[in-house]
Amino acid sequence: MIIVPIKEGENIERALKKFKRKTEKTGVIKELRTRQAFQKPSVINRRKMMKAEYVQQLRAREE
Repeated sequence: MIIVPIKEGENIERALKKFKRKTEKTGVIKELRTRQAFQKPSVINRRKMMKAEYVQQLRAREE
């Protein structure tokens, strides 16, 4: 459970920013989105390989 302590007189907007930052750091939202639809392990591996190739091409262009 994520708890955001609010000091007296503190702005609600600032507390919301803190809450969003904490949820983002824990990765709860990201995991929720990935679990919404099942992906086969082969599809996940293919995406990882494609991303790795893309990054490698970008690094090769820089040099």
